[in-house]
Parts: sequence; structure tokens; C-alpha cells
Amino acid sequence: MAGFFERIVHLDRRWIFLFVLLSVAAPIIVPIGLPVDETAPTRAAFDFIESLHDGDVVLISFDYGPSSAPENDPMAEAVMRQCALKKLRFVVCALYPLGALGLANNVVAEIEGEFPDLRYGVDYANLGYKDGAAAVMRRMGEDIAGAFPTDVKGTPLSQIPIMKGVHDLRQVKLVFTAATGLIGEWWITQVHPQVGVPVIIGPTAVSAPKYYAFINSGQIVGMLGGMKGAAEFENLLRERYPQMEKFYKTTRAFTATKGNDAQTVLHTVILLFLLLGNIAYIRHRAAAARGKA
Repeated sequence: MAGFFERIVHLDRRWIFLFVLLSVAAPIIVPIGLPVDETAPTRAAFDFIESLHDGDVVLISFDYGPSSAPENDPMAEAVMRQCALKKLRFVVCALYPLGALGLANNVVAEIEGEFPDLRYGVDYANLGYKDGAAAVMRRMGEDIAGAFPTDVKGTPLSQIPIMKGVHDLRQVKLVFTAATGLIGEWWITQVHPQVGVPVIIGPTAVSAPKYYAFINSGQIVGMLGGMKGAAEFENLLRERYPQMEKFYKTTRAFTATKGNDAQTVLHTVILLFLLLGNIAYIRHRAAAARGKA
């Protein structure tokens, strides 16, 4: 045992890097499916979307960039899947300036592949990116076509069937913002007071705590907090829609469930190294002290 801890003290750090890599990669390649406790904000978000009716319009705003995509992408995908399964129509836009449109296009393409019966312009639409964030939101509260005259393909909104009868955000039943930074918060503080549209936010884990104040005040109807919140939402989808159970077990795409497994395994490995490192250091220091004596 003494020899083991002596080796720990002098362990080449590259072995630690290798263990960290394996602890992240293995659960993503071979999902474990660790249990995830459900939280009230995630359940509230899921139940609110379930309460909507066939044909209702949901706005999904991509308010994040590539740096937080591993957390935010699964949220947006899961909400789109629920909309497709519930026969809700959804409209996508991007307000984050650094790569949000590319992320939106990628997620939409993935959902198109999963639900080939979805009809562009009828069941969903992609409005593309617009600079200005808060100003764009305020304009959408008055006139969506005033903020986005055309969709991402250059088609005027007046020619897109899904936008018939949807003049402004008052005709939208829900705004879901997958967000990092302040842009997601502006949907709550700028748009919700303006038109009263319900808002669900999907923030990164580091930002999630501040949104509990908005939940408690009734300014948002639910929240998917970080990777864990997205994994909870995926579990709720599996429980409600049996076909999603098979999908999440067999898909090769990255999901929040896989990411949550990876986080859990990684944190366990880090804690184990911290424990072993401290024990090894204490034993090494004690042995050095005895040698001096």
C-alpha cells in the first residue's frame, strides 16, 4: 500500500488527463443512463407545453453561441421534439450574434431528419438571425414581420402559411429561449411585460440560480437549468412518449442524458483523484518528518 501511494505522489499528470478523457468519452459513446431527479421548474416547463393545443404556435429563440452548445443544444432539440409530438407549430429565430444561426440551422436539420413528416412553412419555420436582440424582441411584440421581413430562405413572411394569423407575439402561445448571458433574460424583462406571452428559459447551469426569482414571481412558467435540466426534460419526454425511449437509447447524437452521465462520471473521477492525492501527500509528508527525526 505504501508503494501505491508513493507512486500516486509521483504520478505523471498525463495519466490524469487520460483518465479525465476516458471518463468523459466513455459515457457518451456507451450511455449509462444514470437516474436524474426531477425538479419542479423542469416539470412545470414540460407540463405547460403539454397543456397547449394542436396548432398552437411556439417561438424558439436561439440565444446562445458555440461555447455553451453542449448544454443548450439538447434543450432546444427536446423542446422541438415535444412540439412535433404534440402537433404544435414552432417558429425558430436566432438573436445571439456569435454563431446562433448556425446552431439553429443544425438543430432544425436534426429535427427534420427525426420527423420527416414535418412540412416547412406549415408546421415550422426558421426566421434566421437578426442583430439587436432587445430591440428585435420589442419589435416582434408589435409586428414580427417588421423585425423579420423574410425567413432564412428569403421568403416574405406573408407568404409562409404558419405565419398566417401570427402578426405579433400576442398570437404566440409560448416563447422558449435557450440562452447564455443576458439575451434570454430580456425575453422575461422586456417582452413578457409588453405582451404577456409566457416564457420558458433554458439557461446554462452557471446562470440558472438567478432565474428562480423569476419563477417565484411568476414571470416565467418553467426552466431547464443546464445539462441536468435538459436531461430531466428528456426523461419526461421518454415517460410521456414511448417512442422517445427507444430514440434516446439508440441515437448516436449527443444528448443531455449522455452529457449528464459524463459529468457525473467525471466529477466522481476528480473526487477520487483528490482523495487519493491528499492521502498520498499526507503519508509522504509524515514519512519525510519521520526521516528528519
